[in-house]
Amino acid sequence: MTAYPRDELEEMLHRWVAANDEAGRTGDWSPMGGFYTENALYTWNNGPGWEFAARGRKEIADWVFGTEMAGLEHWTYPYVRTLIDEQKGEILGIWRQIAPDRDPDGKPYEIAGTGGSWFRYAGDFKWSWQRDFFDHSNAGAVFMTMLKNGDLTVRMQERMKKGSDMPGWVKRREFDWYETIADRET
Repeated sequence: MTAYPRDELEEMLHRWVAANDEAGRTGDWSPMGGFYTENALYTWNNGPGWEFAARGRKEIADWVFGTEMAGLEHWTYPYVRTLIDEQKGEILGIWRQIAPDRDPDGKPYEIAGTGGSWFRYAGDFKWSWQRDFFDHSNAGAVFMTMLKNGDLTVRMQERMKKGSDMPGWVKRREFDWYETIADRET
């Protein structure tokens, strides 16, 4: 017996990737918030001292697809590989991070390294949790290069000035995401 039928997980992934691609095309990330349960958890690491954590659909919609995407509206995050574990109801997606702007050589700015999302499916075409991972050093380097070249949006510059004052940022020593998702394993 599987946690969820594989075809349902594949359909969820198809819907998610299509919405992701549309959000990158239009610059409107707000529809993505509808993919989460009311009590979902969305996290990622912000370097050695910080974690990002949004708890519940409202915080995910407001913070993940609002404040955290401010200045990145037309960036695209194409998925290049996905893995489905129907026994656990989990999906792992590997994606790229590509800016709409081009560097002086005419190539799109892209954050190097591996970016990805690890999802737990909750049924009804919703995620119960998501954990993202990407290389913050490479992201910072790309943003600084874009700033130097005059290509970084004003909104992204404002975000960078706020640093850890952004909503959802918590001190790493005060938040253990492993323990948090283990609590949701029931």
